[in-house]
Amino acid sequence: MKAIILAGGLGQRLRPLTFSIPKPLLPVGEKPILQIIIEQLHESSISEIVLATGYQAELIEAFCGDGSRFGVSIRYVRESEPLGTAGPLSLVRHCFGEDEIFLLMNGDIFTGLRFADFMQAARVNGCDLTVGFTEYVYRSPFGVLQIDDGAVTGIVEKPEQQYAISAGIYAVRSSALPFIPDGFFTMPQLIEKLSAAGKRVAAYHIREEWLGLESIVHFDEAVKRVETAQPNGVKRSAGAS
Repeated sequence: MKAIILAGGLGQRLRPLTFSIPKPLLPVGEKPILQIIIEQLHESSISEIVLATGYQAELIEAFCGDGSRFGVSIRYVRESEPLGTAGPLSLVRHCFGEDEIFLLMNGDIFTGLRFADFMQAARVNGCDLTVGFTEYVYRSPFGVLQIDDGAVTGIVEKPEQQYAISAGIYAVRSSALPFIPDGFFTMPQLIEKLSAAGKRVAAYHIREEWLGLESIVHFDEAVKRVETAQPNGVKRSAGAS
């Protein structure tokens, strides 16, 4: 199996840390998050990885090399300018055969997802794109008033609202690649394009641990989770072997 890891972002929300180190190489415990991801993919029998780099590409390429020390083969494509969350796929169209399916994911995700199960589900559903999602609960820090015609009829104390959010992990069939133009292009745009063309886009519920590393607080949380993790660096969900 093959995977594309998006590792070209500027990491602006993590500055000043990312002035000198690209975000995918920031450590979670003793390993950079990118290394944790690569090792997880290797465990899931994904042997060919393409890293889409941009910002500080030289550092990422120097660290990962050809991937042999991680037991995988790594190639690189460089974004000369930011291409968004789907645009980098325009650089790798030649890498896939007819009706081939591959993994696409952001290079800043800490998760216990069973990638092999995810890819198998994507094969079975037959869709051009499968979007991994997780649940996010928004908790209001305030009491929310219920108002009718200028009168307060009630108050809900610190209510919660649950959302299904994209986890930044996708299974893509090569049949979706012609829908991706050259230049900047996002995953929401791809979903809209596929849907408009009558293509099916599936949703896969990631029930295992998941954390998008968008801030220093998130990295600190990931480090805490590593302390109780299995050897691959990520704690599996309850019942996982």
